[in-house]
Amino acid sequence: FEALAGISLDVKKGEIFGIIGPSGAGKSTLVQCINLLERPDSGTIRIGDQTLTGLSESALRRERRRIGMIFQHFNLLSRRTVYENVALPLEIAGVAGAEIRARVEALLALVGLEHLKDRFPSQISGGQKQRVGIARALANEPDVLLSDEATSALDTHSERLIQNSLNSLMKGRTTFAIAHRLSTILSADLILVVQDGKIVERGKHEELLQLDGLYKKLYQEQFDAERML
Repeated sequence: FEALAGISLDVKKGEIFGIIGPSGAGKSTLVQCINLLERPDSGTIRIGDQTLTGLSESALRRERRRIGMIFQHFNLLSRRTVYENVALPLEIAGVAGAEIRARVEALLALVGLEHLKDRFPSQISGGQKQRVGIARALANEPDVLLSDEATSALDTHSERLIQNSLNSLMKGRTTFAIAHRLSTILSADLILVVQDGKIVERGKHEELLQLDGLYKKLYQEQFDAERML
């Protein structure tokens, strides 16, 4: 079984890539290959001047500090508070305590959770957990941001709040965003359509609509569904 096959991408610094496709198409595997949470059987992953494939585990951990990851399923540590979960990457990086406090408080304010900083993951909602994950991913001010359906667990109001913040934070930062709602990636520099482990279409929104292929089908289905609500 091949989760991905024949994938080749050349991404310029600061570009935003949207990734869409049916469930099980390989979108999450593709994103997780970029920071080697999933290790490809062949080929290379290169960010800037550094080839990640082939690095030792300690060297790879250092390079991963440049890469923020927002998981679809939160991946929070249950025994750490909201504040402590966001602070964790900074602690690992050896950031001073005063700077950790200032940065964590600013990030929690950004995602509207400053009033919940002392709660544990079991004491907050799914949408709130996702917002903690977003704040944690941005803690080290990464050069590259990987977003695996970052707003999929949020209600409409929270989604708008976070998406507006993410749109601002993604500017100038190389970003790969798996889209739960296609409306969140319409202005991406490039949209990749993944099916059966392959990139079957790529282009900007208007270009993909003109292809009259899978992207147009998915876009029309979502548009029709939202219109019926």
